[in-house]
Amino acid sequence: MTYDELLTLFGELIDREPDIQLKGAKNKYTSINGNMIGFLGDGPTLALRLSKAERAAFLEQWPDAVVISYNTVMKDYVGVPAEILADESRLLPLWEQMMVNARALKPKPTKKPKKPKKKA
Repeated sequence: MTYDELLTLFGELIDREPDIQLKGAKNKYTSINGNMIGFLGDGPTLALRLSKAERAAFLEQWPDAVVISYNTVMKDYVGVPAEILADESRLLPLWEQMMVNARALKPKPTKKPKKPKKKA
């Protein structure tokens, strides 16, 4: 699947969820409550954030689905194999797992708090 095809598919999945949107000018991602929950990586790869138990179970079946970005293993993410991307009946339940996990994550502030200005 090409990057543009994957971007289109990612957009279609995002359109199913009223509380998330596609973000990022260069590196496309989505987030909820300040937590990144999915992104398009090199390869191209669709990476989804799952719970620890769901990620472990997924990696047992798909050991090559480990996501590496900027030489770092993305510990909460799995790369969705092409076989699943091509099968909506398998992709949608995985997407739903990601959304359930995302809504359970503790909200994070999306902006850093401003530091007080020093008086001269």
